[in-house]
Amino acid sequence: MEKLHHQDALFSLLLLLYSSSNLLLASGYTLPNKYFINCGSSYNATVDRRNFVGDVNSGSSYFSVRRSHVLKDGSPENGTSPLYQTARFFRKESSYEFQITENGTYVVRFHFYPFLTPTNLTAALFNVRANGYSLLSNFRVQNRSKSPVIKEFAIPIDVGNFIIYFTPQKSSFAFVNAVEAFLAPEKFVSNKSRYITPAGSDDSYSGLESRALHIIHRINVGGQTIPPNNDTLWRNWTTDDDHLLLPGSATNSKVYNNTPIYDLSIATNYSAPDDVYKTAKELNRNYSNATWVFRVNESSTYFLRVHFCDIISQNDDGTVFNFSIYSRFIELIYSYDPTTQIGTPFYKDYVVDSDDSGYMNISIGHTKIVESRTAFLNGLEIMKLITRESVSLRAPKKNFIFVIVGTVVGVLACLLILLGMIFKCRKANSVESEEWSVPLYGGRYFSWITRRTAETSSVSSLNLGLKIPFSEILHATHRFDKKLMIGKGGFGKVYRGTLRDGKKVAVKRSQPGQGQGFYEFQTEIIVLTKIRHRHLVPLIGYCDERREMILVYEFMENGTLQDLLYDSNEDCSTSSPRSELSWEQRLEICIASAMGLDYLHRGAGIIHRDVKSTNILLDENYVAKVADFGLSKSGDADQTHFSTDVKGSFGYLDPEYFRCMQLTDKSDVYSFGVVLLEALCSRPAIKNSVTREEMNLAEWAISWQKKGELEKIVDPFLVGKINPNSLRKFGETAEKCLRDSGADRPTMREVVWDLRYALDLQQARIPREGYADSITDDSFDYLPLSGVPYVPSPSFLLIEEDEVPIEGDDGSEATASEVFSQLGISGAR
Repeated sequence: MEKLHHQDALFSLLLLLYSSSNLLLASGYTLPNKYFINCGSSYNATVDRRNFVGDVNSGSSYFSVRRSHVLKDGSPENGTSPLYQTARFFRKESSYEFQITENGTYVVRFHFYPFLTPTNLTAALFNVRANGYSLLSNFRVQNRSKSPVIKEFAIPIDVGNFIIYFTPQKSSFAFVNAVEAFLAPEKFVSNKSRYITPAGSDDSYSGLESRALHIIHRINVGGQTIPPNNDTLWRNWTTDDDHLLLPGSATNSKVYNNTPIYDLSIATNYSAPDDVYKTAKELNRNYSNATWVFRVNESSTYFLRVHFCDIISQNDDGTVFNFSIYSRFIELIYSYDPTTQIGTPFYKDYVVDSDDSGYMNISIGHTKIVESRTAFLNGLEIMKLITRESVSLRAPKKNFIFVIVGTVVGVLACLLILLGMIFKCRKANSVESEEWSVPLYGGRYFSWITRRTAETSSVSSLNLGLKIPFSEILHATHRFDKKLMIGKGGFGKVYRGTLRDGKKVAVKRSQPGQGQGFYEFQTEIIVLTKIRHRHLVPLIGYCDERREMILVYEFMENGTLQDLLYDSNEDCSTSSPRSELSWEQRLEICIASAMGLDYLHRGAGIIHRDVKSTNILLDENYVAKVADFGLSKSGDADQTHFSTDVKGSFGYLDPEYFRCMQLTDKSDVYSFGVVLLEALCSRPAIKNSVTREEMNLAEWAISWQKKGELEKIVDPFLVGKINPNSLRKFGETAEKCLRDSGADRPTMREVVWDLRYALDLQQARIPREGYADSITDDSFDYLPLSGVPYVPSPSFLLIEEDEVPIEGDDGSEATASEVFSQLGISGAR
């Protein structure tokens, strides 16, 4: 027994030595002492182990500043850091220039604090660029919390002059309080990474070391805020609670009291501080997954670093779990391998394209491959990739001008020759039959049309009879004139157009040559060619020529319901009611939309899956029609749910669907409940500029509904114009739609009846004593068909109004569910 104690002691000693050596090696990188600049000050300031040098009369040979003035805070508040008591002020383009003596990735930070001066610093509007990268564009300091705004970047810099330019916008100015530019540890950013798209495709990405990164989110999952003085590289880490989609899906783990055991080939204490790896959020066993949602720019590219450290496992086997991005890309995470131990930090890097939603979501969850005990996450960082700008031609050398002019002339000559060849080859062909091919030397041809994939050809093989030639699309949209663009969505851009027969259409065009919208394209065609209803936007036709995916719809003069209700900026940080729709009009729009959805559910067995105010369109008479069926799911009439990955829009997602990964028609009911509240309050489903309690419209409005005070949050335009009985019935309907359990929610048919009843109450058709609960009478009929001409495909059954698809007598006709099963439609965006 004594011998065993000696062995344990020896092992503990070796473990301690191993840990100490790791920390020593990790600290082999010496924190630089430059450049830390206290802008506009003649004094140095020590802040969090950094010595910020005053740039006034400093006499430094390492940096210089040009064309600027100095601002000072004459009466700083007690406790204000010396960094934020002075600033450099720029009326014209100005710069800081640094002498760089070592190649590498540099951390560059700008500190902005608009203290009180005769010049209102919050009115500053300016750009910042450096090393060929546009770092900040049209930047204005929003200082709502009266705390400094710090913008951080990672920039590759070579030996030589490194110049940071501050450029005020016309009639404005720029300022900065402090600047940091210091060399980061080696391999701070790996050169290669996995490349993930919203559609879930997985490829490789190289060249990261030559790209600048803008830090957007840095999250300590399961832990507290980590201020710069507690971080190895003076970074700031915030908590994750505001980003966790379902608060009960994951809980904070116990704090790990030991020092993380770093394996330098995997991670160091500069990858993230100890406090990130000593805390985590653990998946609640009652949930299949936990998801965090982060605000990002639409259609941009991001570098994502995800931090793990197994402080959860209670045995030597560790755990295995799923990590996913956008619910499409899934990777197995092994908490540790035989070469490491419990408590060993590691991280995973990804380059991720954002979709059009403006959000990026990442999840952890159980895996079916092995018996997963749990799942966890310790931290993550999201950084936007910045592409180097083209070389500026301002004040070039004369020789350089000749080179440019010669190059331009040569290119133009080649283009003229090329256009002549194209014209010659196309002269004999009509526009409808042109191949868009360019002759190359030796008589060979290079076609701009790639070979059809098996997937794309499956659309053509359906022979739906609705194909529109590409030449007709070009004619209708004036060759996709930018002036005719009326919107942009996940599938692509939308243009207003006019066909040769005078019919006004909306043309939705995917990005040419990209295949990630193929399933949405296919699903939309299949769904809309087998259903038809007055309150569903009809498909006029489609085009799949020349790598194009184009959908043509009836044009809706009055746009989306959201457009009519409120103005909202890109990131939903602000919004303002704009609608003058009467309460009766809003009820009629809601009723019509509900009728369209009811037809989908009962008549066609289809779940829309993306019900929201931007997918409800209004024609010239304000008649509402449901649109965008790219995410739809279809199945047998007796199928109660689908087991599927989560798709939809943030703010409208059914929490039960999210928890159980089982989609039902009641998921559409939940989303429609959010739309009802949008119609009442004229504000977005998620609003970032308000308090946490008000951010989620569904939660906020239902809290007022339960207090019986829903009238306090209605659109100001409607105040005093809604019959109290009508509002009460409407509020009850929305509350029922938003119940946690789908089984407790009404059907869309019941919603239609409730909304009709609310309209009758508003129009005083029903006396007060007649106010009652929902009426569910099977005698309810749909409105008559619109007169839109339609040519059905012989391969599909046309479902009109309330009919359910049936098999043909000869057995050749396919039901809706059979068509979907053959094509494997899952509605991916």
